[in-house]
Amino acid sequence: MQEEYRTVARAGVHETEVNRSRFLCALAPAATEQEAQDFIASVRKEHADATHNCWAYVIGADAGVQKASDDGEPGGTAGVPMLQMLLRREMRYVVAVVTRYYGGVKLGAGGLIRAYGGAVGEALDVLPVRTRRRFRLATVTVDHQRAGKVHNDLHSTGRDVREVTYGEAVTIEIGLPEAEVDVFRAWLADATAGTAGFELGGESYGDA
Repeated sequence: MQEEYRTVARAGVHETEVNRSRFLCALAPAATEQEAQDFIASVRKEHADATHNCWAYVIGADAGVQKASDDGEPGGTAGVPMLQMLLRREMRYVVAVVTRYYGGVKLGAGGLIRAYGGAVGEALDVLPVRTRRRFRLATVTVDHQRAGKVHNDLHSTGRDVREVTYGEAVTIEIGLPEAEVDVFRAWLADATAGTAGFELGGESYGDA
């Protein structure tokens, strides 16, 4: 798994103009390919009168799914440069749609490549981007007497607390960077006089 990746924090649009053609780059997070396709469809519907609605998306922390479309522009001059910009910026789980309103001046192949790739790059510069880092999931089990202090200590040290469940004991699900597992295990034993349980689970991603 990738140690970390970047994605957009929320959907947004940034507009640029090249030789009187308007380029509107809409970016959105997309957890699945279906989400990406739904976003593309919504932008196409909103800008049904546009000359082109070109798109690209990258799904998977390892960029396992990569797709792009030129939507009528000359082959390789729109979707691919958009996709390359997303990959160059290490963006994942993201979809980009660049809507073009033709301004009467032909840009040529090189101009189109720069315009479409540039529209995505400028949008990424302007819109909020967040980094997601790989975490090891773990479960801490502690008695009710110590649970409050452990929970507070986890928050005060910036630990990624996922869920707290109260039963006969208190279970706290957390996310840990792999490199910090042993240090955390030692801290927990010290903080609870060796009474807390600690169990490692699978892997996930959380905000860095």
